[in-house]
Amino acid sequence: MPGFSFTHLEFLAWAALWTVGLSVIAFVGGGLLGFVVALARVSASRSLRIAAIVYIQLVQGTPLLILLFLIYFGVAIAGFDAVPAIIAAGAGLTVYSSGFLAEIWRGCIQSVPKTQWEAAECLALTRWQRMTRVVLPQALRLATAPTVGFLVQIVKNTSLASVVGFIELSQAGKLINNSIFEPFTIFIVVAVFYFALCFPLSTWSRSLERKLNVSRR
Repeated sequence: MPGFSFTHLEFLAWAALWTVGLSVIAFVGGGLLGFVVALARVSASRSLRIAAIVYIQLVQGTPLLILLFLIYFGVAIAGFDAVPAIIAAGAGLTVYSSGFLAEIWRGCIQSVPKTQWEAAECLALTRWQRMTRVVLPQALRLATAPTVGFLVQIVKNTSLASVVGFIELSQAGKLINNSIFEPFTIFIVVAVFYFALCFPLSTWSRSLERKLNVSRR
């Protein structure tokens, strides 16, 4: 029986690229949706705030695995054609990411000192002008480090996309192991790939956090 070879390594490298692509889809999609939910969360409208809270609680209280199942199989049960695995995985991770990013960004928006809001209001700015010109620029600085940190979680959570048939890094390792039965070697290599993807992001997040603390002092 042939052992682990360069061909297997190349297959894992391509799967790692798909993992990166899926992570980008989840982060961009989840970021856009999460930003809208975060704004609704701090809105002056009580109904919007309640709707945002309900959405966040539902997303955060539902395991990602269940979200993927609901999207992938729910479409077929509803009578529509089955969606491709990349769309189901991307949609599931987008919804999942949006719920957490919304709370991260909501916390950062509300961390801006109240005096900043009051000062902007004294300048007769509208609520939208206060938000875009005064609050959001300061909240963005606060949100950078935790947002990059959460991106690491997105990369690792892509491993669950295999349940809908998407071949990412961990699933590629399983497929190779099913053919050559060398789990220790294969998953050590898989772990190295994940480390290579996540470690720079973790280091960047810590660096941003240190810079933020220094600038705040």
